[in-house]
Amino acid sequence: MNETIKTQLNHRTIREFKDERIPEEIFKTLMEVARRAPTSNGMQSCSIIRVKDNDKKAVVSEVCNQEYVKRTPELLIFIVDQFRNMMIAKEKGGNVDNARDMDRFFQGFTDACLAAQNVVVAAESLGLGTVYFGSILNDPQRIIDTFDLPELTFPVVGLGIGYPNQEPQLKPRMDMSLRLFEDGYKIFDNYLKAIEDYDKEMTQYYDLRDANKRVDSFSDQIVTKLYNPIIKRQEILKTIRNQGFDLKI
Repeated sequence: MNETIKTQLNHRTIREFKDERIPEEIFKTLMEVARRAPTSNGMQSCSIIRVKDNDKKAVVSEVCNQEYVKRTPELLIFIVDQFRNMMIAKEKGGNVDNARDMDRFFQGFTDACLAAQNVVVAAESLGLGTVYFGSILNDPQRIIDTFDLPELTFPVVGLGIGYPNQEPQLKPRMDMSLRLFEDGYKIFDNYLKAIEDYDKEMTQYYDLRDANKRVDSFSDQIVTKLYNPIIKRQEILKTIRNQGFDLKI
């Protein structure tokens, strides 16, 4: 097993970082890794916002409802970016109507996810810690307004990077027999029975956000999450439409 795979298998979300900046040369290397990430149709339809302004970090922290966002040494926002290619096509005199379709939106969304994960693998290989902030979608319109995102752009995920200042326990994951199927989707007769061992394993895990308390079983977490929807996340399609994408339903 090579060192890259060892690092990936040891992945932990880091929420507390040392008060130490990442050297600019290392940051540039991480951005080169993002630049070389796979991209749908070669269109490179995602961009990255590097958040250096503390007031804007505070806004992201409020949206995420995660105080530690403000202390993240490097905070990146990966975005769908069809605006750039639309403007290139417009300057070439091309038809730009199709820049608004859902196919282009999902191309950019996928590109952003792939670029972010490429950066995570590279950062962790260099001894850095990372934390994803999918919670920027708690209020995507506020993120759009804060960073002056033009039409045909949309925030996908935030990413914090820095030198770790904690050593979290490795979080359990369910067995791949529940997630890897051959030639078709497998439906289980009894899901609670299938995840029984995993449920027990999860209750032995301590999340450092509440270090003195064990977490609920996975099945209980599912029930709790379904009872507590985030209203603005339920309205994401409206925000996507407001950004100029054509939702044909």
